[in-house]
Amino acid sequence: MANLDQDLPQGGESFVDKVVSGRRLVTRVLVVDDEPAACKLLSIILGPPDYDCAMASNGEEALVALQRERFDAVISDLQMPGMNGMELLAEARRRQPHVAFLVTTGIDDVDVGVQAMRSGADDYLVKPLLESVVVASLERALHERQLEQQVENYRQHLEEMVVARTGQLQAALRQIECSYEDTLQALGVAIDLRDSETAGHSQRVCRYSFEIGQAMGWSDKQLGSLARGAYLHDIGKLGIPDGILLKPGPLTADERTIMQKHVQIGFELVMGIPFLADAAEIILTHHERYDGSGYPRGLKAKEILPGTRIFAVADSFDAITSDRPYRRASPLEAGRETIRREAERLFDPQVVSVFLSIPVKTWSTIARMQRQMVALPSRLRQDNGILRLDPSVIP
Repeated sequence: MANLDQDLPQGGESFVDKVVSGRRLVTRVLVVDDEPAACKLLSIILGPPDYDCAMASNGEEALVALQRERFDAVISDLQMPGMNGMELLAEARRRQPHVAFLVTTGIDDVDVGVQAMRSGADDYLVKPLLESVVVASLERALHERQLEQQVENYRQHLEEMVVARTGQLQAALRQIECSYEDTLQALGVAIDLRDSETAGHSQRVCRYSFEIGQAMGWSDKQLGSLARGAYLHDIGKLGIPDGILLKPGPLTADERTIMQKHVQIGFELVMGIPFLADAAEIILTHHERYDGSGYPRGLKAKEILPGTRIFAVADSFDAITSDRPYRRASPLEAGRETIRREAERLFDPQVVSVFLSIPVKTWSTIARMQRQMVALPSRLRQDNGILRLDPSVIP
């Protein structure tokens, strides 16, 4: 407890604050008693240079003094006309919580003095009063109140430190999240560059999936995992040979088997990254189909992750409504109709229902905005499997 002073913020003046440059300042004491002789005695005992006494003849006068000035201690008789000492104690504690409060009582009222201590008094003094007893009791009470205030100030200081540290931690977490997002964006660009014919697909599917999940009432945490999984769903294609990934014609059975391995490759790439753990499952299962005809596990209906079932709708809708080397994009309405028709076969009917409830305008807006964001990949070209900056964009 002796080291608390080092970390205390500036606050109300306490007993310990009354030592300045080695010189002890005066302790202000309010003496309350309806007997003038008792007040006079205490004012003599607690006189200068260490103490400065003010006197009140009843509880009401004492409250006026407490309202007007700040005291370090109150010494009050218990038996007074009008407001008695117990009532004054309760009110003084409310107005000046850290003031030391002693009560005085006759020898026949010791039990009342004990009751006063149970009610918040620091000590009780039995009349007739002795100087040594009064001073010792007062010094002890002041010290205890000083320690109490130190602890309170220290607690408040800790709370301020916690708030400050929490703000710093939140700022650091935001910075980490930004770094995560930058990493994800770079990975998404790499995926699109690897398969330039589907540039922008990852961004659009991510946004489509997010829109459906939001319409289904998903939490921010669930939406975050869904968006990351959708955005990185094709990351495993980075491990597929160019001869297969970029082949213009149909794949052979063996080539198709190799192509299907991209889900396992993608899963293994991200499964060890803590913030992508949930996304890894979507990457692994994003080619599963509601009727069990998908791969790699042939999962069916509710066996498939909810996020994957949402992704399946978003992915197919984007594939239908985007240009491909072998066909032109279908209108958005045609894409919606295909999704509706394949409900319960390829897609979860509940997800399809939510998807169809979202206005067509929403999808057209997302598609237009996402296509405008594919500027970076358009400035790059692939040369023998190596990503290079297109010389035509260099000033």
